[in-house]
Amino acid sequence: MPSEHTDSNRINLALQGGGAHGAFTWGVLDALLEDASFAFEGVSGTSAGAMNALCLGHGLMIGGRKGAREALTRFWTGVAASSPFAAGSDAGPGVAPAMKLMLQWSHHLSPAQLNPFDLNPLRDILSEQFDFARLQRECPIKLFIAATHANSGQLRIFRNHELSVDALLASACLPTIHRTIVIDGEPYWDGGYSANPAVFPLVYQCAAADTLLVLLTPLRYAETPDSASDIRQRLLELSFNSTFLREMRMFAHLRDAVVPRRWLKWLPGSRFERRIESLRFHAISADALLGDLPPESKLTVNLPFFERLRDSGREHARQWLAGHREDVGRRASLDLAKLFY
Repeated sequence: MPSEHTDSNRINLALQGGGAHGAFTWGVLDALLEDASFAFEGVSGTSAGAMNALCLGHGLMIGGRKGAREALTRFWTGVAASSPFAAGSDAGPGVAPAMKLMLQWSHHLSPAQLNPFDLNPLRDILSEQFDFARLQRECPIKLFIAATHANSGQLRIFRNHELSVDALLASACLPTIHRTIVIDGEPYWDGGYSANPAVFPLVYQCAAADTLLVLLTPLRYAETPDSASDIRQRLLELSFNSTFLREMRMFAHLRDAVVPRRWLKWLPGSRFERRIESLRFHAISADALLGDLPPESKLTVNLPFFERLRDSGREHARQWLAGHREDVGRRASLDLAKLFY
């Protein structure tokens, strides 16, 4: 493992959201932090991905890699302990009966009616575990937290100097369950509606050429749903992934347009062209694992289930490191044209 990090082993991270499935990303980050081959420059996250990005930034700030691993563990353990809808002590993906009942009523009642006292354990966890004022000043990595403007559908990216409890809650605000988050007079919903996650800030506002995507939504499903509930869930997943797919397709087309210019060495490309040509994408995904879980497992809240996903994330990251560690700084290990055209 290198004792110092240079441009060739700095990476950006793009972390998808996915509710409880975000514990898989906990494991990926834990393995990357333990391995210590790479330094992190920018991290873009949505919903659960935003929470993991926050843990990474806060932990690195207060205690380096060890501090980041501890922050991730503290957060996910805190979520499991604080939820009034904990599903029990087994490691299965079941949803607690009370949560199922609330989801049924969410088709008929607004969040204000379902939760008149606006109880939100996640708000308490964020307030207790993270020093947002210090993060705004001292966060050692660039954070890009995605939320969706509820009245326009436009993407809002919260950067380091804008980090707050409300910004993180906005990124994870499912409007059928949680009350709209209002920041500076503007309403926000879950960032997944407009970016899951946003990749462009890592391209345009970071110098690192390598970006590792941590994907929680399958790029291709094995089966087509046929029940009403499964169809509704698939539509939600597709809507959450559509902007990400379009963005990656755009980068694939840009690469095709720009890369051939390298043969025209007597015609220097623009700064933008050189940046596009330098990009190298990589990915860790859990299609086989997460694709086989029932859709409602994203709402499962129990520590054994989180730990099961964490362990799987660690193993996937270790396999990726074994196969692609040497690719970073040299070549892409993800074929954009094959996956996103």
